[in-house]
Amino acid sequence: MQQKGKTRCLKFWREFVKPFAVILVVVGSCRSAVADWNDVPTPSMNPTIMEGDRIFVNKLAYDLRIPFTDWRLAEWAEPQRGDVVILFSPADDVRLVKRVVGVSGDRIELRNNRLLVNGEPASYQPLEPAVRDILGSERQSEHRFAREQIGTASHPIMLTPSRSTRATFRPIMVPDGHYFVMGDNRDNSRDSRYFGCVERERIVGRVTRVALSLDPNRHYLPRWERFFKRLP
Repeated sequence: MQQKGKTRCLKFWREFVKPFAVILVVVGSCRSAVADWNDVPTPSMNPTIMEGDRIFVNKLAYDLRIPFTDWRLAEWAEPQRGDVVILFSPADDVRLVKRVVGVSGDRIELRNNRLLVNGEPASYQPLEPAVRDILGSERQSEHRFAREQIGTASHPIMLTPSRSTRATFRPIMVPDGHYFVMGDNRDNSRDSRYFGCVERERIVGRVTRVALSLDPNRHYLPRWERFFKRLP
């Protein structure tokens, strides 16, 4: 009887536990070092990324890391202005999604919510209705929208005049190996204006598109138009 019990345990291990463990390790390694997907619970990147979006993160965009560690095996690119990235906050290590607006050596300044990079002001154009309509008509009246362009990088931003935020700050030099990040929802984002520039090691990947989207305000119904949507 004892021998039969051992045989059953070994069979269970070989046929069920071991394959499942291998799958977990492989999937976990891929999510840690190759690609991942993250839910977005906050509006800090509205209107580019909405609450309920599940975003795709390319963790090979800049480097290759040993799975489950911060050790880099190889590095082939650096985050650029306009990139949407996943990072760990210098303030509390919370994982965030933000946009890079300043790279090493840049001088960043904000004047009444108008961004200047190395003394050159960003240009602002009206935002296309199709982009802001994702918020719904009831929310649009509370905000102002624009398409902000820094060099060749162009993306939507959103302002909320009724909120009191850090809409102005003196020029800040981005140190070597650091980045200045902000949310597209400028008046509702905790970013480099509050916790300072972000070390390169804290940036773990680039967000390239929305994988799928569920609307939390409509019983999590799918937003089909946002499935596989590429981000600006």
